[in-house]
Amino acid sequence: MPPKTIFAYCCAVGALLGMAGCSARHYKDSADKEAYRLIREKTGRVPNMDPGFTLQVTNLLALEGLPIRTNAESFLGGNSEVEKGARVLSLEAALAMGVQRGRMYQTRREQLYIAALDLGLARHLWTPIFTASAHGAYDVRTSEIQLVPDQANPGSFKTVTSDNLVETHQVSAGGPVGVGWLIRDVGRLTTAFTTDFLRILSSGPGAATHSSVNATLTRPLLRNAGFQQQMENLTQAERGLLYEIRDFTRFRKDYSVQISTAYYAVLGNRDVARNSHQNLQSSQKNSERTRALAAEGRIAQAELGRLEQQQLTVEAAWINALRNYRQSLDDLKLQLGLPVDANVVLDDRELEKLQIRHPQVTPEEATQVAMAARLDYLTARDQVDDTGRRSKVARSFLKPQLDLVASTRLSSGPDTARGFPLPDPNRYSWQAGVDVDLPFDRTAERNAYRSALIAEDRARRDLALREDQIRQQVRDGWRNLEQARRAYEIAELGVTIALRRVEEQGLLAELGRAKAQDQVDAQNALNDSRNQRTQALVNHTIARLQFWNNMGILYIKENGQWEEGGKPAPRTP
Repeated sequence: MPPKTIFAYCCAVGALLGMAGCSARHYKDSADKEAYRLIREKTGRVPNMDPGFTLQVTNLLALEGLPIRTNAESFLGGNSEVEKGARVLSLEAALAMGVQRGRMYQTRREQLYIAALDLGLARHLWTPIFTASAHGAYDVRTSEIQLVPDQANPGSFKTVTSDNLVETHQVSAGGPVGVGWLIRDVGRLTTAFTTDFLRILSSGPGAATHSSVNATLTRPLLRNAGFQQQMENLTQAERGLLYEIRDFTRFRKDYSVQISTAYYAVLGNRDVARNSHQNLQSSQKNSERTRALAAEGRIAQAELGRLEQQQLTVEAAWINALRNYRQSLDDLKLQLGLPVDANVVLDDRELEKLQIRHPQVTPEEATQVAMAARLDYLTARDQVDDTGRRSKVARSFLKPQLDLVASTRLSSGPDTARGFPLPDPNRYSWQAGVDVDLPFDRTAERNAYRSALIAEDRARRDLALREDQIRQQVRDGWRNLEQARRAYEIAELGVTIALRRVEEQGLLAELGRAKAQDQVDAQNALNDSRNQRTQALVNHTIARLQFWNNMGILYIKENGQWEEGGKPAPRTP
């Protein structure tokens, strides 16, 4: 083999091995770079999308950086000392941890990332795609017919027949390097450069090499004209990533509301446990006072028994309230991606900061805003257009197939004296023609077309349903707000009345004129009113967040913290 030929083959093999040797880290970084670029490309089209989207979580909020609780709460009973040294988790820190550590949040990140990879692949199919392969073999065989170098035609072989079996040794190598390119408004172009080498080792010196270049252009004229199916795949991938970004943005809003709901639920359960403990202390005080009065004969023993029974009931309610509080706290830890044994406690001041902030907007105005701002409604509207395009593509496949096909080929000559043979422009061939497939059987295409029409009708119905659902959500959210506000006003008034009743019963008890049933009822009413006031305040806050979310205008920061407008309504005295 000539030195130049050997060098060419070595270079080709080296290039292939170099490409195959790229590390897995290289491909991972390449995929990340492309996916993040595509997501940033469309982020500006979706309001409130996270501009710094990434799968990698940076600046991870650690529990060690949070404030430490130094005091113990008596209402926790025997486990009150556990909270000493616990990390205090504010609502803002909880939302940040949910974004950084939440398993559901990470899953939705990955879902968006995969959609970006799908778009990258769809675009890649419209770029030149290079391929290369190589083969080499050492062949030993016995036969009466063998190849020998043709002295009259250097660079080629001829066959000769022997009377005996002859063992032949030969070396062959070769391979193609090609590129395929799907060009918009032109067609599919494929080209390849192929070279082959053969050397007979057992029949004297001699080697044959051959190379060629061929190119083929295919362009559909009727069925799938302009590669409509491939164009639709690219268009749908582009829109699919936009839809995923919209879905992810809406998920961020829903997720923040969910975390806030769970956070306030824990604080609400903690407040219930605190109120239950206060109720227990009041019941114990009433029992002790009644017991002293009974010992003096100033009150019947039956009254004492009623209060003692009430004390046991209240103690059981306190124990149940503690359990509910601890269970809800563990549930929140799971939701945030924290270990369930993490020693954290929520910030009580978050509950104190809550106020009744009633939106200054009518349901009709809110519905109009929702129709313009809800991302899921925009997607449902765009999906109607998607089904219309797919129907046109399916209708195109009912036509006959008529493809224009043109190809050309350049081949090398047999002379190898000059080294590696290159294709000779004078040794060419070309052809042009059409491929026709008449539509005698289009059952599958017929069914696909009819299914596409049904999908289009279904998309229109889904759009109408989505519009009605949004209207319903906004109206229902408004009713929830009104109900929660009125419930808070009632509970606030109930606390005032219950406090007065408890004070009255206390004075009557000091005089020995109080009835046990009246004391029990007054104390229970105070405990229930306090719990109802806290729950109504929490319910109104969550209903307000959900109302803004239903309108599509709840703004979410990068750390998951939400922002809202409006002024707090004055509390009922």
